[in-house]
Amino acid sequence: MTYPIRPIDESEWPAFARVLDEGFNWTPHPQQAERFKAETEFDRTLAAFDGDLVAGVTSIISFTMTVPGGRLPVAGVTSVSVLPSHRRRGILSALMRRQLSDVRERGESVAALYASEAAIYGRYGYGRASHNLYFSIDKSRSAFVKNAPADPSLRIRVAKPADVRADLEGLFASVVARRPGRYDRKPQIWDGVLADDEGDQRGNGSLRSILAEDDGGLRGYALFRVKANWDADVVPAGELKLQELEAADPAAYALLWRSILDRDLVSKIQSGGRPVDDPLIALLADQRQLRASWTDELWVRVVEVDKALASRAYSAAVDVVIEVEDDVCPWNAGRWRLTADPTGAECKPVEDEPDVTLPVAALGSAYLGDGLLMESLEAGVLREHSPGSVRALATAMSWSPKPWAGLTF
Repeated sequence: MTYPIRPIDESEWPAFARVLDEGFNWTPHPQQAERFKAETEFDRTLAAFDGDLVAGVTSIISFTMTVPGGRLPVAGVTSVSVLPSHRRRGILSALMRRQLSDVRERGESVAALYASEAAIYGRYGYGRASHNLYFSIDKSRSAFVKNAPADPSLRIRVAKPADVRADLEGLFASVVARRPGRYDRKPQIWDGVLADDEGDQRGNGSLRSILAEDDGGLRGYALFRVKANWDADVVPAGELKLQELEAADPAAYALLWRSILDRDLVSKIQSGGRPVDDPLIALLADQRQLRASWTDELWVRVVEVDKALASRAYSAAVDVVIEVEDDVCPWNAGRWRLTADPTGAECKPVEDEPDVTLPVAALGSAYLGDGLLMESLEAGVLREHSPGSVRALATAMSWSPKPWAGLTF
């Protein structure tokens, strides 16, 4: 059977949302549903139809995202789901292929997503490109190193997040270009970040904020919730759940973390996703007290090899012929010569013998600067024809700081 695919209009939103409800086993409360709808770009939705029934869906949020050395328009893939009754019929594959063709037609050379299931998206050329750490810190063992940065002009101010939204938005906009993977937040996204209805609290208390500022203005902020608790001996055992922490400089960053770690009536601090090279690791005197779990974060798809590779910066010089395997976007399949150094890059199709042969997902994994090219070589996932070519490519594509988006879309 074939399932016609087309964008939906706003009147078809309930049927679109029903597929997500069934696919993700999650029914949002009314306020969340309205915010989700407000974020939806209806001209960038796709739905597969079985007669009048919406059987599968996907969507895109248009972003400007930081990549090594600059910023690019990126297609933020989201809302990917198929009704349980229509699995194993090729609907997801048809949606993903159509979506990637649409992305190319819009001139976007890179797509990115958060994967609900890590085994799915490699089939469509997405590679695991960034990672999250989730921290758990015992407050009583959170001392900083003696040379932690400090600025006596800084002070902490407590504020209701909604009252200082403009300040938070401005600070975030000033730091978003520092790390690959970070993306601009539209007003609708900020609505979600600062949402504080009962369904958003989930029993963890109201959303709170502290600001690090001096006479010149805001230099950082933290958003968090506190789940109040006492143990059997009436000893405070609250849990502070950090939602996000952003700072313009090391002193503001250290002051915000110190204020979080010293919060009264709290015994444990738990963070949402943080970058794998979070500076807090270097600030703690006893780094073992930062108990961390790891998970994948962004998955990246190189939609047009030549445009994507020429649109980012490189940490070292490289001249390599890459043979790309791509059966989903056939325009990428072939041999490309990447010539790059820290001053610029170009990528052109060639007929030369390849130095390395790799699946397009490997390029997506490496694109933001934290790929697994050498590991993939050792695993036999890619093939090296010229000794040292994979190491040279991996070194050139590496970047610091490590990529991290910081907010699921």
